[in-house]
Amino acid sequence: MGALTMNLWLRMLCVLVASLFRPRLAMTDPSVLRFRVMPHDLDINVHMNNARYLALMDLGRFDLIARAGLWRPMFRKRWQAVIGGVVVRYRRPLKPFQAFALHSRMLCWDERWIYIEHRIEAGGVPACLTLVRAAFLKNGAIVPPLDVAGELGFAGPVPPVPAWVEQWRTLDGAFDDQPVLTVAGKEKTCAR
Repeated sequence: MGALTMNLWLRMLCVLVASLFRPRLAMTDPSVLRFRVMPHDLDINVHMNNARYLALMDLGRFDLIARAGLWRPMFRKRWQAVIGGVVVRYRRPLKPFQAFALHSRMLCWDERWIYIEHRIEAGGVPACLTLVRAAFLKNGAIVPPLDVAGELGFAGPVPPVPAWVEQWRTLDGAFDDQPVLTVAGKEKTCAR
């Protein structure tokens, strides 16, 4: 397990070093990272492990943060980047040593969340489509996305929320008061 974690750290280091030499991104600009499926990415079906897709998407968000300059306010203001939800659609398997591209972009935001789209493509064909709901925290409280945009000098209009993102937000709201776990006979609900 340690070797697998080390490989992710090596990939992160490569993304960090490359971000120093790549063009800076505006808040809504896309990031494209290129990878190859390595043996440590495979599952028992000899294709890329489902969890590895999500781990690589962390690197896409890391590239967005680095190249957009978000690391500065994160460090200065002690913000923490967190994920509040993920919707994933696996379309096609990725085979050993297959080259693929990870496309990441901040799609839109509301009063609490920044919605980030990730697409993994091989040969221009989608293999995995993902929507991530993310936020920055300061002392346990969500930093309003408009404050994040202000730190980046984003002066344009807030991008409209696509219908499919709105559908997820509606579905997610249906779970707000649902019990999610029982501990020692007591129900616990998920806090938002």
